[in-house]
Amino acid sequence: MDVHGIVAEGFEPVRQAFAANFELLGERGAAVAVYRDGKKVVDLWGGTRDVDGTAPWVPGTAQIVRSATKGVAAAALLLLHQRGELDLDAPVGTYWPEYKEAGKERTLVRHLLAHRAGVPVLDRPLTPAEAADPDLGAAAVAAQAPVWEPGTDHGYHAQTYSWLTGELVRRITGRPVGTWIAEEIAAPTGAELWLGLPEAEQARVGRVGPVDAPRASGTLRTRPKRAVSEAYADPESLTRRAFAAITPLPDENAPAYRAAALPASNGIATADGLARFYAALIGEVDGGTRLFTPATVELARAERSAGPDRVLVVGTRFGLGHMLHGSASPLLSPGSFGHPGRGGALAFADPETGVAFGYVTNGFHKSVTADPRAQALVRAVRAGLAALG
Repeated sequence: MDVHGIVAEGFEPVRQAFAANFELLGERGAAVAVYRDGKKVVDLWGGTRDVDGTAPWVPGTAQIVRSATKGVAAAALLLLHQRGELDLDAPVGTYWPEYKEAGKERTLVRHLLAHRAGVPVLDRPLTPAEAADPDLGAAAVAAQAPVWEPGTDHGYHAQTYSWLTGELVRRITGRPVGTWIAEEIAAPTGAELWLGLPEAEQARVGRVGPVDAPRASGTLRTRPKRAVSEAYADPESLTRRAFAAITPLPDENAPAYRAAALPASNGIATADGLARFYAALIGEVDGGTRLFTPATVELARAERSAGPDRVLVVGTRFGLGHMLHGSASPLLSPGSFGHPGRGGALAFADPETGVAFGYVTNGFHKSVTADPRAQALVRAVRAGLAALG
């Protein structure tokens, strides 16, 4: 496999790990980018643009990143808090009166961000067409009764996070969440990421699909714990119901789905776009604006939820929307914050080292929070930093 791009001195292990992903872990097409102290130190790509095609991946190829989008949505609400437009300790109903229904009047904004709102499921799932309508999605989640008392426990809001976060942004700013992110996050930072892909950008986005990691010498194939497997197999479990809040599963390659704005699941980005976004959260970036103040960085990575996750059935850690370093989603260090995308993508920032990381792929594994390809790249970044001292 020909690997294209650049690595700065000391980050050669990332190139080696990236090439090994194609050889050992079933990679079809992917890219990885790393910034350190606002400077790009890794920019690599390889394979095919489409998971089922032959055209090569080229600079600027973008892919759907699934739940890695949640990190961008969380940043939007934290920016509104930073600007004094959103009180994290206010009831959600302060900004969105309809949300007070069905026993949710005491749900705070911070509960919503930290996956403690108690509404990871919809009693009546939405079709993909309904889910793409922000009015229908917001009405459905506002009418939903919580499955636990808001604020008392946590569980991954796999799909409903779209309407929880998107509607808050719309109520506060008067702009659709995709428009707000384009104008207030992507434009000032120069990050190539979209929530609601414009028609003019459709041609640069590759086709995605499932792939299996082959059994290979020296490659670890892990099996999920029995409790996790059983939760995904049980149609009545919170796990299955949370991921099935949109039923049937949408066609992620359909232009109509890509044009929708679902902050939980359908953001589209380049690897550089994700890495640049996280670099801008924690510091100055060449040609771009810093987004978070130091105080907001600390707010983003302060633990708000930890322990057994009622949806994912493993121990998870969340700040105010971002996943934090832990066994379920290992990042660079205990101080890192970011978000994986189910089956592959990963993006995060590590303030202590000044590192921001972005990885995108067109081939989705069955992993939810810790894809082995992304983890190999993170280990390689860690090795490079150690060698540099």
